[in-house]
Amino acid sequence: MRKILIALVVGILTIAACKTSKTATKEAEEAQSQAYKDSVAAAEMFAQYAEDEGELPADDDVIELDEGWEVTAPADNKLEVYKESKTRTIDILHTKLDVKFDYEKQYLYGKAYITLKPYFYPTDIAVLDAKGFEVLGVFEMDKKKNTTPLKYEYKDLAKLEINLGRTYKANEEITIFINYIAKPNELPNGEGDNFDPSKAITQDKGLYFINPEFEIKNKPRQIWTQGETESSSCWFPTFDSPNERMTQEIIMTVDTPYVTLSNGKLIASKNNSDGTHTDHWKQDLPHAPYLAMMAVGDFAIVKDKWRNVPVHYYVEKEYEKYAKMIFGNTPKMMEFYSNILGVDYPWEKYHQIVVRDFVSGAMENTGAVVHFDLLQHDDRMHLDQPLEEVVAHELFHHWFGDLVTIESWANLPLNESFATYGEYLWMEHAYGREEADNHINTDLKRYLNEANDKKVPLVRFNHEKPDDMFDAHSYQKGGRVLHMLRKYVGDDAFFKSLNVYLTKNKYKSVEMHQLRMAFEEVTGEDLNWFFNQWFYNPGHPVISVIHDYDSTANLYTIKVTQIQDGEGVPKVYRLPVKVDIYNADGTKRTEDVIIDEGYEKLDFFVDSKPLWVNFDAEKMLLCEKTEVKEAEQWIEQVSKGPLFMDRLEAANQTESNTNDEFANSILRACISDKFWAMRDKGLSIIKENDLLSEEKDGRLKKRVAYLAENDKKSTVRRSALALLTEVKDEADIPLFKKLVSDSSYFVAGEAITGLAQLDSAAAVDFAEKNYLKEKKTQMGPVYLYVLGKYGTQNYMPWFKNAVTENGGGEMAFLLASGIGSHMLNGDEDRVLQGLDLLESMNSGEGQQNWFMMFIMFGIKKDVNKKYIPIYKSLLEKQQTGAISADDEEKMVMLNKILSKTGGLD
Repeated sequence: MRKILIALVVGILTIAACKTSKTATKEAEEAQSQAYKDSVAAAEMFAQYAEDEGELPADDDVIELDEGWEVTAPADNKLEVYKESKTRTIDILHTKLDVKFDYEKQYLYGKAYITLKPYFYPTDIAVLDAKGFEVLGVFEMDKKKNTTPLKYEYKDLAKLEINLGRTYKANEEITIFINYIAKPNELPNGEGDNFDPSKAITQDKGLYFINPEFEIKNKPRQIWTQGETESSSCWFPTFDSPNERMTQEIIMTVDTPYVTLSNGKLIASKNNSDGTHTDHWKQDLPHAPYLAMMAVGDFAIVKDKWRNVPVHYYVEKEYEKYAKMIFGNTPKMMEFYSNILGVDYPWEKYHQIVVRDFVSGAMENTGAVVHFDLLQHDDRMHLDQPLEEVVAHELFHHWFGDLVTIESWANLPLNESFATYGEYLWMEHAYGREEADNHINTDLKRYLNEANDKKVPLVRFNHEKPDDMFDAHSYQKGGRVLHMLRKYVGDDAFFKSLNVYLTKNKYKSVEMHQLRMAFEEVTGEDLNWFFNQWFYNPGHPVISVIHDYDSTANLYTIKVTQIQDGEGVPKVYRLPVKVDIYNADGTKRTEDVIIDEGYEKLDFFVDSKPLWVNFDAEKMLLCEKTEVKEAEQWIEQVSKGPLFMDRLEAANQTESNTNDEFANSILRACISDKFWAMRDKGLSIIKENDLLSEEKDGRLKKRVAYLAENDKKSTVRRSALALLTEVKDEADIPLFKKLVSDSSYFVAGEAITGLAQLDSAAAVDFAEKNYLKEKKTQMGPVYLYVLGKYGTQNYMPWFKNAVTENGGGEMAFLLASGIGSHMLNGDEDRVLQGLDLLESMNSGEGQQNWFMMFIMFGIKKDVNKKYIPIYKSLLEKQQTGAISADDEEKMVMLNKILSKTGGLD
């Protein structure tokens, strides 16, 4: 840094000297000469200051010089943050690991054999990422497996710098043997404890021991890893960067009851005499270190296949019978993606495993995907929440992310945007465009919600840390951008371009421009404009669309104004759209237009007034849009729009149009629509406008009750029941009693919680009778919630048993809510029991941890609200000497309670 600034100062002085006038007088020349000498002296003193102080002056620091000169440090004396791809001085060719585990200490005992070579320039040093290890020795291993000790320095428990003993050239390989212990729970500097529920990956300690000492009775003991972003180096030494690629072998020795999973194929398995067995997994195709994985546990393995590729599903044994229901479409997805991309699934196998307490939703480890435990469910939950989009997402990564990998985390959308759009492609293929469009509309809402707080480019080199890239921009916005690109170039060009991109870059690292160049090669069009505005700039269009018809001129006009703003947001977007004009005679005319000005007036000559006009007929634009046209057009659109998004767009007009006749027309169309999401939208309109409470003739309520009982989609039935719950009409009690046994957990749960508000005794009686036989299902925590909130008996032993048996499971937040309500319905002793129980539940990893923190915050707040006034009154009595022995005893209890809730702080 200092050298750069000195050169800069001298450079400025040289330029100044070049401006000397040829006609300068002798006096002027002497003065200029002296000024030059003084300037050089100033530069030298500036440099000496930095040398002596070991740092440069701050931006506003000024150095006073004896000669009267002063030098001010430049205001912009630092480069902007730029997170480039990591420079590769070495290339890891192959990693072989031999590992054993210590459950008590939660250690991994590892032997790593790493074959590497200089990347290009000769070197005698290899630097590996190795976080929180105890390094026992580093050796060179020759082809005869003889070892020679190597000198090394382990810096900051993070970097292992190995002296190779001599200088190696780019074509020379060396195998290094490293004997080490990985201690993921003892990572330095707080690494591994960086829990952040807002992130896609909530923790970063790489290796996780679940229930290692069987603390929770019915919770399985498991081991699993999570490498993304740069956490693989928490369990094996590597170059922890996405632009590295290696083949690998992982040999795991585990207790005999347990099975293992890793990347590649299981090439050997042997039983040992000490009650363990050793599995040897080998992957011959190269991938990035963050995609390496291990898992250990007592899993059932359900076998399937795609063509000749093994496809296995690892689940806990009680879910073995549901595995093919959950994952059974995987082979069909593999066939579909292989066909549309023109690139067959490229890996040796495709296995999926469900683990407890996972720190992400799922992870696309090559050929060995890890899923969180909500993927493990029964047939009733599958009706409500099959989570098939998660399966599709991780599978699509095996082309976009695993086969072709980003060179830096700044380019993450090349992984996550594609995987998100892979969800859309599968849903469109398997279930139709309406389901797919509903899904991608949810993506749009997630992105726009995040955009309220931040607007950043999709490709961003100024992120603070890699995890910051995992947001609704990289996922949901990116998926919508790819959808626009597909609609712009057309399906044939889109999928051909993806084929070119994958084929040219397989087993390589890429940046966004390589995707652009693939599309340009196929389409022949310069697409910089598209990639610049959507991938390299922040924000999105905000447009106003106004329709008008001139009957005299038979001219239909659409006025489009772009009104977006914000730092770096394009003032004007180029927006290709289709406009469909629907005529009264039933014909349709489509116009392709490009909006590329801040204000655009689109004129269409027509024979007569159109029935309705559909702007952005493909509904492809990622934007915020307000649109003004006649109410009759919206009514036509909501009932006749060919796309779900057409009809939803019209239904959303009730938010700004308060006309009762208009709203009723929209509502009638919604609740009778063929697509369930429109019917659900109709129910939300009823809710938002509180229409049931204002209704006089009861016809709308009857329609809602019909949907609650008969709609084919459980989501609609639940929404309808929720509306009836708000009305609190005792006439609905028979319906609630009937639906507490619905095939859908969502509906049954809504029914019993609604029944509890109308007839708590009936709800408590049903919950008591059914809890024991359904406690292991999703209904168990729901029943306990009802009992805890509405029951008159002490159910704390039931809650304790549920927590002891499984720690709460994936419904821990609901169980905790029930405990919170039950505490407040009881005495101080029950409150203390409940607080202790909640604390014991708050030790889980991942999402459960976040839910518990959130729930406990609310519960503690309610406890404080109830007991702080009582405590204060007792404190006043104590200070005046008017306190009784019973009050003293109560005060001791309240002290214990409020110390646990923070109420005494």
